[in-house]
Amino acid sequence: MKLTRHITDSGPRWAVDGLYLANDIFLTDLLSGTRDDIEVRIREQLTAQSADGELIAPVDPEQEVWAAGVTYRRSRDARTGESHVPDVYDRVYDAARPELFFKAVGRRVVGPGAKIRIRADSGWNVPEPELTVVFDRELTPVGYCAGNDVSSRELEGDNPLYLPQAKTYDGSCALGPAIVRAPPASLAALPVGLAIIRDGLTVFASETNTGRMKRSVSELLAYLGRELDFPHGGFLMTGTGIVPPDDFTLRTGDRVTITVGKIQLENFVGT
Repeated sequence: MKLTRHITDSGPRWAVDGLYLANDIFLTDLLSGTRDDIEVRIREQLTAQSADGELIAPVDPEQEVWAAGVTYRRSRDARTGESHVPDVYDRVYDAARPELFFKAVGRRVVGPGAKIRIRADSGWNVPEPELTVVFDRELTPVGYCAGNDVSSRELEGDNPLYLPQAKTYDGSCALGPAIVRAPPASLAALPVGLAIIRDGLTVFASETNTGRMKRSVSELLAYLGRELDFPHGGFLMTGTGIVPPDDFTLRTGDRVTITVGKIQLENFVGT
């Protein structure tokens, strides 16, 4: 089962497997219940109308996107190499408590085909392909989508306290193209891929698997929910295991393709 969000003449509208839901049903409504409630609500609200509107980010404007960092050894090694205070990344990789940070509110998220951006005040910027978990009000995973946690390695490397600026700005978060309903156990063995095309040529490509994550999805969600409630569910980007080499930076016009499981998210770098 795949949930998608579309542009229509009456405003954004949700669909399931190519059929629209009732016009007044939103993802916030579905995730306000439990995992089992979602199936029932979808069956009750599914129409026979084909979903033909343009795809947009599968997130409602008021929902929150959070992110985890240094969950793969590759990410730890890259952060250690770029930082002026490298020991903080070794310490958080081995610590009981994970790194968690706020990434974006739904209205700032871009969807498939839309433009991501790189900071004008940073000369070293990269995409970060990530399994993004969609969870209900009880912080139980109900599915996943592909995510791009666009980041400034220059700012974060200068000082870890610059992390909010390195991670959160206009065009820095892309999600899509759909939310795939999946059992929680399946999230531990999904392929993740990244390809960057520049002037018709592949300038970087790599693959990993969520089985290489240091921390489980349930562990990350448990820490996220310790002092936060999510009455309408939310999104958690689970970290990247793919980092381009240190001499690589994104440029305007690059095409970035991220594959997670069975879905593929594509965006262009714009201004």
